[in-house]
Amino acid sequence: MAKDYLHFTFQVLEGMLFLYFLISALYFSIFSISGLFRYKAPNKNDGRSRRFAVLIPGYKEDAVIIDVAKKALDQDYPADLFEVIIIADSFQQNTIDELRKLPIRVVEVVFEKSSKSRALNKTMAILPDIYDAAIILDADNIMARDFITKMNMALSSGFVAVQGHRKAKNRNTSFAVLDSVSEEINNHIFRKGHRILGLSSALIGSGMAFDYKMFKEYMATIDSFGEDKELEIKLLRDKKRIEYCEQAYVYDEKVQKSQVFMVQRTRWLANQFIYGKQYFLSSLIELFVKKNFDYFDKVFQQFLPPRIFLMGFLVIISLLSIFLNPLIITISWVALTILCAITLLISIPRPYLNMDTLKAVLFLPQGFLYMLGSLFRIFKAKRSFGHTAHTVQNEPHIKQ
Repeated sequence: MAKDYLHFTFQVLEGMLFLYFLISALYFSIFSISGLFRYKAPNKNDGRSRRFAVLIPGYKEDAVIIDVAKKALDQDYPADLFEVIIIADSFQQNTIDELRKLPIRVVEVVFEKSSKSRALNKTMAILPDIYDAAIILDADNIMARDFITKMNMALSSGFVAVQGHRKAKNRNTSFAVLDSVSEEINNHIFRKGHRILGLSSALIGSGMAFDYKMFKEYMATIDSFGEDKELEIKLLRDKKRIEYCEQAYVYDEKVQKSQVFMVQRTRWLANQFIYGKQYFLSSLIELFVKKNFDYFDKVFQQFLPPRIFLMGFLVIISLLSIFLNPLIITISWVALTILCAITLLISIPRPYLNMDTLKAVLFLPQGFLYMLGSLFRIFKAKRSFGHTAHTVQNEPHIKQ
């Protein structure tokens, strides 16, 4: 009797796990397929040339910030219509001195517990209200020369929030290659794929543009370590559509070491846990009462497993199923694994289908183990600011 009970319990748990992975794989596949089509942006233009505040918060980013500040000035947008503002948290004095030699604004901030949201809020509180739009960059980001021009065009088409196309600045290690491929898959599924089906693009945390007044008001309500996700959820809750500008490039440093990979992914998992739990009930109410599918979709995403988890567990379970399950169940797991693999493959841009990516794939098991390890660090990450140090200034493949 006890053996039968354990067998039944195992079957129920396996069935629940299969259903969860099936829903996740189908979700990814739907938007992955939609991302294969061309997205046609709204053909609108209000003719405005906005005054931009280019906000670049940084925490101990002395190694890259001077180069980033110089390159941020190199835009084809009128120089009198944008201002580069470096938000310096815990910078060395010689870095501050060098920054002040440039035609930019430097705002020094100090916090007992640093966070990007606090840096942005404190800076906007002291800035003059002379800006029409804000661009948010990370301290390692390099904008393409036409980035501000394209952000202005997207805002002119009627949107109040726009996500640019963040690309890899570096591919100098296997982890950096994996990180860059992962980012492009996200661009394909959560940004382009979503916009083609009429839903909002996901925000990334940098390479973003907003109506300045709106951004300032929303950020004033945010004091967290996952400000981009909280901002995104609140915008969609209020039915503000987020555009994706695929041709507006900003180059971002990819993680190069396993330790940094774990810290970053731990922070992401912690944010998923926090916001999924916090907004789930309200997203259901908004869906059924106000037909706000955009908001529900964003909260639903917080319950999806990271793709490296999904593939890793599917491969492991499929192999175990060969020895433990009847043939029909094994075929079901293998088919789901193949569906997930195809979904990810068609989401990778063609330039990334090369030997470097193939070599980096060999590090996927290691990445999977690091992701498992990050699960045990989630609750610590919820209480602290996970700083990712940057060191890469430029790479030959970057075109400005």
